[in-house]
Amino acid sequence: MEKKTGIFQKIWFWLIIAFFYLPIFYVVLFSFNRSKSLTNFTGFSLRWYQRMFESRPVLEAIGYTVACAVIATVVSTIAGTITAIGLSKCRKVLREAINQVNNLPMLNPDIVTAIGFMLFFTSLRIKASFWTMVLAHITFCIPYVILSVTPKLRSLDPNMPEAAMDLGCTPLQALWKVIVPQIKPGIISGALIAFSMSFDDFVISLFTTGPGVTNISIYVYGNVKRVNPTINALSAILVFVITAVLVIVNVIPMIRERKEARNASAAELEAANR
Repeated sequence: MEKKTGIFQKIWFWLIIAFFYLPIFYVVLFSFNRSKSLTNFTGFSLRWYQRMFESRPVLEAIGYTVACAVIATVVSTIAGTITAIGLSKCRKVLREAINQVNNLPMLNPDIVTAIGFMLFFTSLRIKASFWTMVLAHITFCIPYVILSVTPKLRSLDPNMPEAAMDLGCTPLQALWKVIVPQIKPGIISGALIAFSMSFDDFVISLFTTGPGVTNISIYVYGNVKRVNPTINALSAILVFVITAVLVIVNVIPMIRERKEARNASAAELEAANR
């Protein structure tokens, strides 16, 4: 009975993996297709990548998307980290109340948040543009950064900053040299979540962007009903970039930890020989 259950679990696991990753593999494969067909692979070719880089609308969409995501990530990471640190020093009642308010943007449907931003900018007579989209992205990215940094702050020894200041550090030096290094994994994960949320956002971007400003999601939506293989090439490049970022983010800490472990072992061996 246990053997049958184990086999069923393995089959179910691989079905889920196939459900998630086969569509991605399909898009990447047909981005190299020689013809326009999305069902028949006729041969290997890079023509759609060439077409993509020759298309001004595609390049503009990539530029707006990357610029918006980078600005939103940097600003929301700094603001979210500072807010999380400030909340950790607040009274419990105030901290819990602000945390509940912080959860609202994440629990709200995107369409509600998008309409709210649109009405907000309209009521203030702010003309929709690239910067209104950036402001909207910063606003909905900050809660994710706070949510990522807060658990690291809770596990931090509260006496460490005070000890650093007793040893001569200013509050700013204690923040930069003691607190930030301890919560760095939370900051990095929050920044990655903010970047991914901003990079692939569609609904909020559609309601807050101005005329002539199109990110990748809006561009893909505008061309999804037409056979346009350059969309496959664009999607494949996004997959390659995201995969490379994930590999770098996960591999570099592993290499660093192994290097530190080797250095520690070498230091212990040298001390033992003495």
